[in-house]
Parts: sequence; C-alpha cells; structure tokens
Amino acid sequence: MIKKKPLNPQRLRTIRGSFSYIEHRFVRDGFFSALSHHELLLYFLLVLVSDRDGLSFYSYDKLCSLLQMSLDDYLEARDQLIEKDLLAFDGRIFQVLSLPDQPCWAPPPILKTKADMERKDPATVESICRRAFGVKSTADKRHGAQK
Repeated sequence: MIKKKPLNPQRLRTIRGSFSYIEHRFVRDGFFSALSHHELLLYFLLVLVSDRDGLSFYSYDKLCSLLQMSLDDYLEARDQLIEKDLLAFDGRIFQVLSLPDQPCWAPPPILKTKADMERKDPATVESICRRAFGVKSTADKRHGAQK
C-alpha cells in the first residue's frame, strides 16, 4: 500500500463555512465520462453554489456569465443533465440530485445541419482546420500521388 503524506502540510484543506462535495462514485461509476464538456462545467458549478439540499437560485444569465457559455450551450447542457437524472429544475430553482444507480448514456445528437457538422463532427472540424492552416490530409496526399 502506498503511504501518502501531504506535500505542503502548511496548506491542508479545511472545511470553513459552506462545503460542497462530489461522490467518488461520480468518477468510479462512469458519470464523469457520460457528460459532455458543457454538462460537466454546469454540473460542477451547480454543485459548488448549491446549499446542503443541492438547491441553487442562480439565474441562467449568471451561470452563462460565470461559465463563459452561450445560451444555446447552457440550454443543451441543462436539458441533458435533467435527462440524465442529475438535476431537477422548476424554471427558477435547480436541485442537484443524488446520483442515480448508474449513469445514463445519452445517444449522441444527430447532426442535421452544416453548422452542426462544423461544430461537432470530428472529420469536418479536422478538414476545416487543415484547410485553414494549409495542411493536406493523408488521404489528400495519397490521392494526389495517384494522379
């Protein structure tokens, strides 16, 4: 067994005033992996600002400002956290819920528009970046060599 000791004993964390926590099960049981980047940001912020019952009165404009997140990204993250049974929301109050038995893996959204593809399809994003920086892909190089 590894014997652990603090790296900086003068700076040990202590609980003062309010306190937030996230169960280790959040990582161990796959909840962390089941969330998108925006979902994680919103979830962690709501955990940090909620009271002992998981309640928070933060408005969407305050949350978007703190997270530097667009309203569309906020709405998508909020709705997915509700769908995944991690949050409850009544239109003005959030409640961070106790973790369900297992994570809810939502199917990836269907990419319907060119904007969706440019934001979320890895191949399209890579293609845009390569064109912007003038870098040819391996497929382009092979195709060019056959001519």
